Amino acid sequence: MRLFRSGEVLGIAEDALDFALEASEDAHPNEYMGLLRGESARKVGLDRDGTVITDVLVIPGTESNPVSATVKTNMVPNDMRAAGSVHSHPNGVLRPSDADLQTFHKGDVHIIVGAPYGKTDWQAFDQEGEPRKLDVLDIDLPEEEFFDFTQADIDEELRDEL
Repeated sequence: MRLFRSGEVLGIAEDALDFALEASEDAHPNEYMGLLRGESARKVGLDRDGTVITDVLVIPGTESNPVSATVKTNMVPNDMRAAGSVHSHPNGVLRPSDADLQTFHKGDVHIIVGAPYGKTDWQAFDQEGEPRKLDVLDIDLPEEEFFDFTQADIDEELRDEL
């Protein structure tokens, strides 16, 4: 079983990129780090094969300072929809460091976000640290249900207990 999704990463949902930019700005002057998760392009309404990055996962216990961010690997979910990583460079440099390249082996796309965290203050890279094109897609993301029950289910259960 592969941890990371196969298939070409076609782009990133605008909402996911906005989240990464805002989270990076909120973490400033420290680095921000998260993992990217994708969905089938067809599941998000595109008539193409491949993956669209739809989510940024915040990993519990991630530690950061102005020059690095470290994810606790034991907290990373085993997720078939994983697509890569995103982290910020508070100094605004949109190039991977040697330390960054060490983490780029898992996943197909890695995004570096830089201060001042505007719409164009980011760059995507492949596993070797080479810049790659990543389209920003204005798509409606499917709403995921966090709970598989409704208020009516709760009310019914409470009535049954009486």
